[in-house]
Amino acid sequence: MSQPFHETLDLTLCGNMGRVHRLCREAITAAVEPLGLTQSRWTAMIHINHLPDGATQQQLAHSLGIEMPSLTRTVKQLEQQQLIIRRVDIEDKRSRRIYFTDQGKQLLTTLTVLITDIKQQLYAGLSTEQLDVMAYGLVQMEENARRCLTLLNQEK
Repeated sequence: MSQPFHETLDLTLCGNMGRVHRLCREAITAAVEPLGLTQSRWTAMIHINHLPDGATQQQLAHSLGIEMPSLTRTVKQLEQQQLIIRRVDIEDKRSRRIYFTDQGKQLLTTLTVLITDIKQQLYAGLSTEQLDVMAYGLVQMEENARRCLTLLNQEK
């Protein structure tokens, strides 16, 4: 019986996913560089856009899967570029809520167009069905990884 294709890869399947992720992220970063956005800034903008309006910095950190100290610099830079504004939360004075400025909304529109173009290039040669199978597989692997981490953390 022959080995499944995913076991014949030079790296593990997870290792290949990591490598492809880095390459895809690099392609987008190169495309948006003329906008004055680094990888951390464009990624934060995309995540802010997917969160409810006025999301907290803590919600953004959770969405990005990073700690607050790692996020603070990026948020300050986006604010200095006048792309976002942070306001103190009325209910919790320790928390800050993030909103796009008009300039930030305009740049987000341009950013989204550029990312859509890059995604079309990255998805070339793959059918919608293939992309859907990959997406469902990634969602399942993420659930499995979270479950695995929960079990491992309980054993400690």
